[in-house]
Amino acid sequence: MPNGILIIDKPAGWTSMDVCAKIRGILREKRVGHGGTLDPMATGVLPVFVGRATRAVEFAENGRKEYRAGLRLGLVTDTQDVTGTILETRPVTADREDVASALAGFRGDIRQIPPMYSAVKIQGKKLYELARRGKEVERKPRPVTIHELELLEAESETDYQFRCLCSKGTYIRTLCHDLGQTLGCGGALYSLRRTMAAGFTLAEAVTLEDVQEQGESLLRPLDSLFVHYPALTVRSPGQEKRVRCGNPIALPGTADGTYRVYGREGDFLCLSRAEAGGTLTSIKNFFGA
Repeated sequence: MPNGILIIDKPAGWTSMDVCAKIRGILREKRVGHGGTLDPMATGVLPVFVGRATRAVEFAENGRKEYRAGLRLGLVTDTQDVTGTILETRPVTADREDVASALAGFRGDIRQIPPMYSAVKIQGKKLYELARRGKEVERKPRPVTIHELELLEAESETDYQFRCLCSKGTYIRTLCHDLGQTLGCGGALYSLRRTMAAGFTLAEAVTLEDVQEQGESLLRPLDSLFVHYPALTVRSPGQEKRVRCGNPIALPGTADGTYRVYGREGDFLCLSRAEAGGTLTSIKNFFGA
């Protein structure tokens, strides 16, 4: 059975679930999930988890993500990007320096109001379902972190490219909308390419055509998601048995922290936390069928 991670360069026009459905068909495996939704207009890094690796989706979703985005000034749309209905157009007097200055105000910990066209649920209803019926409801601002925000280039008097490294839950569409509001002329997202997610970059990504041609050979091992954690190997058959039964083990002298834990034959067993002088307790197990 196929198990592992595919780093897909998602094409424009596909939903993230479309990509998963395609991979299910190619690899003939029902267990397929992705590590962070991309809007249909967006392209770029989409980690896709196959088979037993789907147990790790939650760890990919929670990581930092990096984007190259296009900000178009002078318009406001209902979706906060150029695929939506234009609600308002305004003259643009801001120049490159003004845009750079506005970007500086969004670095660090900020709060965003989720867009109506999003999958956020309020009282059990997805916002985009309400928006499609012409309804708008009050949304509470949510905290996100913009770790890095850099103006790259001006493509015209209204179009600017920027790079953003941000936390889980950040809406780049909303960032463009809010930048436009700050500049007084309105703004919308006109292009979006994710360049990094879950530690994987575009340089590591493959296309759906590649998967169609090469299949399982493109699967990365599950532990590649956790390479930033140090590795530990169990020291005895008894310890490995305890780990496989979900019990803590003692490895005296192990510093507190998170570790990749391997069996004596090199099998990736689990992600564990070491505390209290070397007691390892499993955070998540990855062995088995």
